[in-house]
Amino acid sequence: MSSKGKITKAHYETLAEFRYALRKFMRFSEDAAHSAGVAPQQHQAMLAIKGFPGRDRITIGELAERLQIKHHSVVGLVDRLVVEKYVQRLTDKKDHRQVHLMLTDRGEAVLEKLSATHQEQLRRVGPRINQLLESLRGEYHAASQKISSTPETRTG
Repeated sequence: MSSKGKITKAHYETLAEFRYALRKFMRFSEDAAHSAGVAPQQHQAMLAIKGFPGRDRITIGELAERLQIKHHSVVGLVDRLVVEKYVQRLTDKKDHRQVHLMLTDRGEAVLEKLSATHQEQLRRVGPRINQLLESLRGEYHAASQKISSTPETRTG
């Protein structure tokens, strides 16, 4: 970024390269899911369930939030996961209206295989993604320092 906070050509190039690196990883993830016999969104749902902080089950609403999709879309996704025996629905013992989702042994096995593959890919591409992110952080930090130190923005 320039001293006036405008986005420079170099900044656009870094942003574009960062987006490209992320998209390449996402494409890898989509292809890996298909190779494992699941849809990419099914993989994402299983990962969200297993990776939910503090517990090994999740509600439909929580899953919708994690996937950033509408509640009714999650219901259809979960229906397919249940049919494929990757996920099971569990009714809350205290509140029978509340339904939790949990991976089955089959879902755990598929997710473990996919996660190992993703971990290896991240070992390969992670350093480049980190480098680009650090570059972007540095550019934003430098620009904000220059802006805050200009006479027009100082108070006193």
